[in-house]
Amino acid sequence: MNVPNRQIRAAYTEESITVYQAYSPAIAGPAVAAQRFVPPFKRERMTWIKPSFCWMMYRCGWAAKPGQGRVLAIDITREGFEWALAHSCLSHPDRAEGRQVDHAEWRRRLHESPVRIQWDPERDRHLRPLPHRSIQIGLSGEAVERFVDDWIVAITDVTARVHELHADRSGDFPVEHPYPLTADLARTIGATPDSVG
Repeated sequence: MNVPNRQIRAAYTEESITVYQAYSPAIAGPAVAAQRFVPPFKRERMTWIKPSFCWMMYRCGWAAKPGQGRVLAIDITREGFEWALAHSCLSHPDRAEGRQVDHAEWRRRLHESPVRIQWDPERDRHLRPLPHRSIQIGLSGEAVERFVDDWIVAITDVTARVHELHADRSGDFPVEHPYPLTADLARTIGATPDSVG
């Protein structure tokens, strides 16, 4: 099956989408207990959310890297997720597929946008790079406030499942489907045009 080079794939329902983050127990424990992020989580820092489970496993080393020992599956509203995409800017000028880059416009958007978008090589269940990309979404400023106060539907600690899948890669990984994007959102985040749904 041909996968578009830049396409959001995620577990989602009509109301929410699951994204992943990894934290120390000091942050993850209170967040799960409160079902929202509370201190020592710092709102002033950029926080990155990832819809791809395998990319999260690559990033946190199956919950083994320092400060990333607890993996959280965070269900957020699709309305909030799409707000983040609409108010985003690519971390680097988009030269994909021969696109012309207006550097002044990109710098303006980078300065004004509370959300950063990065496209990194997607990973398979053995964490080998795949030929298509996975989206990482960095939230700062107003986006972090909205994430913490308005978007979160549920926070689930999935660390035990992470350890099971690390031991047995043939287990059931989360099922992720192409996320439907409007043409405007796809253009904003630099998604491949044929990923619009």
